[in-house]
Amino acid sequence: MSNIFDIQPIGRFHGQSAAIKRPREIACFSYDDKHEFRLDDSSIRWYYPPTLGADLSKGFDTFEKLDDEADEHLDSLLKTIMDHEQKTGQRVEADFITWRGMMTKFMAAIFSDRDGFEMNATFYQDTIFIEENKKYKVESQRRQSAQRPQPGRPSQDMMSFWGYKFETLCLLPAPWAETPRDYIENRENEIVNNHAQYCSVVRTGIGNSVMILGGEVDAVWDSKPTDGSPVNWVELKTSADIRNDRDMVSYERKLMKFWIQSFLLGVPKIIVGFRTPDGILKRIEEMDTPSIPGTVKRVGKGTWDGNMCINFASSLLDFLKATITGDGVWRIRRKERSSTIEVFKFEETGHGDILPDEFINWRIKHATKDQ
Repeated sequence: MSNIFDIQPIGRFHGQSAAIKRPREIACFSYDDKHEFRLDDSSIRWYYPPTLGADLSKGFDTFEKLDDEADEHLDSLLKTIMDHEQKTGQRVEADFITWRGMMTKFMAAIFSDRDGFEMNATFYQDTIFIEENKKYKVESQRRQSAQRPQPGRPSQDMMSFWGYKFETLCLLPAPWAETPRDYIENRENEIVNNHAQYCSVVRTGIGNSVMILGGEVDAVWDSKPTDGSPVNWVELKTSADIRNDRDMVSYERKLMKFWIQSFLLGVPKIIVGFRTPDGILKRIEEMDTPSIPGTVKRVGKGTWDGNMCINFASSLLDFLKATITGDGVWRIRRKERSSTIEVFKFEETGHGDILPDEFINWRIKHATKDQ
């Protein structure tokens, strides 16, 4: 039997936003150039402005693209949490542990009526662990890739590459003062590789729910403080240049996702590279993440409201806490164009593949130590 959370009527989410806890990084990990997991910050990158006029299509034929068809579950996030618990001697207490991408889908669902999603969830030691249902994601990506672009429009794969190329044009492997001038000036010729990632693990909260979220961060603006104060992270995005009202509405909808992603990890700055229809980098714009909802409210077309996204997520998380209890594996599903989110149990016992044995054994060992 499904438990149903109604998205409509959205008017009930109007008003002042639910309480939010500022995201604070508690740990991090990296994937190296071969996408091997490392418990360090070795893949951190520094931002330095790109050269305008660059061709974002250049290097598409040599793109070293990560094959992400394998299901990595929550493994890297849970390994990092285990390491953190080992170092601090304390169990991480949270209502939810998941990837930032899952929370982005939840927060955006109120205004993204065309998008569907499927996730798997399990309850263990007072925490709900949520992962993407990989099979659903892979099928959606295949459907998207199979769509023929309109005449004169680039393929989905090419547009995806433009985003990675823009990152390559903006990033340095070390602070500016330590990076050779040759490297800075030749970033356009670098082979694009999306295997390496720096991932931040933060503790944050919305409404009555405390969360541990893991997510990739593109770059740091200056340096990462060692005293625990907020980090000047930078999120890099690309968008088609705005030529008319229709483009403006499309961009405003994109801004909602940009804002949510950065809001959840505490990324204070977003840099958008605007491109021509054929992928030439035309201009860049810097935005302060906290100011985006206010700007959209003031001068936008009213396609979304930041406070409503927060209030919606707060209510949905309360619903999930009341629904996902006890043993078993649950599916959280929103069909495309549906006005409801369904939650139902599809495995009566165990935790499926969401929690690896290594993590469960660690927690059992930890619990017996505490007794």
